Amino acid sequence: MSAVTLMDAVRAGRTAELSGILRTMTGPERRACLPELRALRKETRNWDWSPPRGGRSPRPAVHAAGAACNTGAAAAAAWITASETRWWQTPDGLLLDVLADRDPAWQTDVAHRLAAHSAAEDRYGLISGLVRLAGCPVPATEGYVRGWVDARMGDGCRGGTLLARLRTDAELTVLLPLLFEAEGVADRMRWISGADAANSWPHVLAALADEGVLDRKILVDCALARLLRGGSQVEYRWFLQVLQALELTEEERRERIPDWLALAADAPSTVAGHAQKVLGGMALGGDLSAYRLAELSRAVLFRTEKKLSRAQLVLVGKVLGRDPAQADEVLPTVAEAFGHDDSDVRERALKLVGRHLGSVGPGVREELAGAVGLLGPGLRPRAAELFGLPAQAGEPEPYEEVLPPVPVPVRLEAPFASVAELAERVGALLASPGTVAESERVLDGLVRHAHRDRDALVEALRPVTARCRWGEQSVYWAEAFDVAPWGIEAVAASLTGMVRRRTLTEAGRRGDSGVRCAHEALVRAHNERVREAALLVRERRVPFLLATPTWSTGALDTGELIDRLGEFARLGVPAAPADFAQALLRLRPGPDEEHARRAEALGTEEGRRLAAWLTTGGAGRPAEERQVGRRARRYWADVTEAVPRPLIGLGGFTELLGPPFPAAFHGLGRPVAPFDESHCRHWGESPFPDWAAVLPWHRDTVAARLLQDVADAAIEDSRGGAAHLPLLAEGEAEGEGPAGGATHLSVAYGLAARHAEDRIASVDAMLTLAARGQLDPGRLAADLAELAGLGAIRTSRLADAARTAASTGAYATTWEVLRGVLPALLSGDTPVRGAGELLAVAADCVERCGTGQAAPVGVPGLEEAAGRRGSSQLVTQARRLRELLARKNG
Repeated sequence: MSAVTLMDAVRAGRTAELSGILRTMTGPERRACLPELRALRKETRNWDWSPPRGGRSPRPAVHAAGAACNTGAAAAAAWITASETRWWQTPDGLLLDVLADRDPAWQTDVAHRLAAHSAAEDRYGLISGLVRLAGCPVPATEGYVRGWVDARMGDGCRGGTLLARLRTDAELTVLLPLLFEAEGVADRMRWISGADAANSWPHVLAALADEGVLDRKILVDCALARLLRGGSQVEYRWFLQVLQALELTEEERRERIPDWLALAADAPSTVAGHAQKVLGGMALGGDLSAYRLAELSRAVLFRTEKKLSRAQLVLVGKVLGRDPAQADEVLPTVAEAFGHDDSDVRERALKLVGRHLGSVGPGVREELAGAVGLLGPGLRPRAAELFGLPAQAGEPEPYEEVLPPVPVPVRLEAPFASVAELAERVGALLASPGTVAESERVLDGLVRHAHRDRDALVEALRPVTARCRWGEQSVYWAEAFDVAPWGIEAVAASLTGMVRRRTLTEAGRRGDSGVRCAHEALVRAHNERVREAALLVRERRVPFLLATPTWSTGALDTGELIDRLGEFARLGVPAAPADFAQALLRLRPGPDEEHARRAEALGTEEGRRLAAWLTTGGAGRPAEERQVGRRARRYWADVTEAVPRPLIGLGGFTELLGPPFPAAFHGLGRPVAPFDESHCRHWGESPFPDWAAVLPWHRDTVAARLLQDVADAAIEDSRGGAAHLPLLAEGEAEGEGPAGGATHLSVAYGLAARHAEDRIASVDAMLTLAARGQLDPGRLAADLAELAGLGAIRTSRLADAARTAASTGAYATTWEVLRGVLPALLSGDTPVRGAGELLAVAADCVERCGTGQAAPVGVPGLEEAAGRRGSSQLVTQARRLRELLARKNG
């Protein structure tokens, strides 16, 4: 009778009656209710947030009753943490009420099982309640400590200071080590602390240590250990704040010298600077040995941060001024800075060595003289004079520009010989996107083997597709074929019956979506060919694909296409429209009478269309139009901000607006407006290689259609927008001579991108274009100057990219670009912020380049900048560059 009463209360959602009913039930009676409770949980799994016919939702009652009716601790914990019940919001008080009558040992077991679960932080209230009921030790798990921290935030809403609450918290001492070990805790504590420094976690923990509530040594060791372990920038800052709040004594600092050295060597600059300051204080106080000071100098001077390196040289100078006897041990590490990236650091290091050279022995002097080769050509004569070396030791070596090797297109491998090999590659591509060559070879293989033996191919693909995220979700495909970029998965899903033929055919009838973002034309053309291939593998109409490229760039050899059409003619098979259209776009542009005659001789409709295409030269190079001062809008947190940026537009390919091209390809024939403010639905998608392969011979057109992505990498700080630039630089060129305006403007934006990987990709593209003789340094410099003048890019990022390019050995190429940028930055009463960094890189380039590489010309605005008062980086580097140019011009 109790079981019936319990289930009635559960179905009616009467949670207040549950504990009373359950106390009257025996263990077997409770277990007997489990099958019905499981069925009810399954029934309510897919309900909306409210019950279907009004009234109370039975979900909390199901959750609580199931936890109480599972008599085993493991089963009860599994029921409580089941994925479908995580969002049912069953109150912890209700669960504690129905579990309060259980044995303490059982409650302890359940509490520790829940604490070990991945969702422990969401059930902190329940776990801590079970711990109190059972009187058991606090479970020291990461999930539990995250829940504990969140609970302290909730306590703050009820008033009182954090210090007062933690002072009486019995769990604090047990959980203290986990505060420094658990992932995500630092971010929670930083957020909870807010702007009130006195009520922040670091200051509160330090205060509790001063009061003796917490063990100070454990707190210091935990904070240092967490900094040594590493983590995010937020974690580094927070744990450093803990150390700073503790205000370590001299003895505490001396006990941990190896830890400080490790932080100075490998931690982020903020933490490394703190460690350097601590060790510097010891060195000046005589508590740091010469060996340890040399170790610190070697670690810090190896880093790229100029501020840390300069501070270290100042510290070494002060120590050697007080105790010259340490020079033999310390000065060789200073000489390692002769090869530092920053010219000012190199010069300071040389001055420091010269100042204390008389304090070292002959052996150390010889070692220091051997490091002169690390210096740039500008400082070598001074160093040769300092060490008494022959005059030729200070002369620069003949300069030779170092550029990356010119990429050579690779021919695609032969078609897959077996379905097993093909299925293996399909699985690899489904797991991780591949190159154009890999995806095109697999696409052709699916069509080939579906034509030969479709059943065998389907059987081989089933184990591969069974693990895919789309599974058998027909709804996913209905949406995906409407908006998302398609790939190999669409063809594989069509083969294995995971997408209906009706979905494929309806997707082809939708026509123009009306979206006018720059990506849309490339997306529609690519998707149409994939959709067509997904139908071809069902219908087995063609033996292979015509548009499969010959080369890794996506280009197709004309003779090879004619051979494929000849095989189609022999078999009496008509070409698939999208496949044939894509094949035409992959041919080298320009008239080709010889191949046109071969195509005409085939005597087929496709042969005649190909002959006409080859006779007229195919899709020519579109005209370029440039509009300056275009203002594109960006949206952030309901605030509309106008961001200036230039617009580059390309005229369309009028040849693509009609036959033989399907409607999906007509968008390629329209003019490109990269910054059109129409809605773009391709955010977060980056199949750039596939999009670029649609027009492999029209690099500039592809660059224009993807220009918004690169611009956003610089203006909106997005990530990955410049990833396609090296691919474009390595691809086929539309014609002889430099690349077009869209390519140069894309590289210009990319060099000032927010994220380092995007800047590196842009540097790779710039140097590849230079190696191929397709870079116009003047045009790139003009774009950079224009963008800087519009405020669309940050010169500090550009300086970093220029420094990266120069460090590869391309000093002359980098200088040619910077020479055109600097006048725009130096003109006016106030030079552009960050111009000093660019001047430093430019001076390094001129210093490295031979006389025949750096042209004997001046830089407009340089004389005025060098004539300014003061010793800022701008003035110092302007004077240095002026001196170097004068020397080379003379």
